[in-house]
Amino acid sequence: MKTDIAKKGLIYLDNVCHDPRLTVWHISLLLAIARLAYRQNEDKIIRVSRSKLMTMSHINTAPTYHKYFKELQNYNYIKYTPSYHPGYRSIVEILNPY
Repeated sequence: MKTDIAKKGLIYLDNVCHDPRLTVWHISLLLAIARLAYRQNEDKIIRVSRSKLMTMSHINTAPTYHKYFKELQNYNYIKYTPSYHPGYRSIVEILNPY
């Protein structure tokens, strides 16, 4: 099952690389989300935390993270559902992934 998800993820990232609106920071965030999806054995709904995504994408400042994360939402690459409970992680849904 993981290899199928990995193949679909690589196809998705290849398609993402052809979008001229996206910069290296967008792609870095999407790659971090894809890595979490692979680790969680999921292909659409991923539980995330800001600190984990920032670390995995090598983004060091919160304003930079929020800017590019918001743009990914505006470009309809992801749908973000925040969790306001400290014990539960927020959810990112990958839209039209394949």
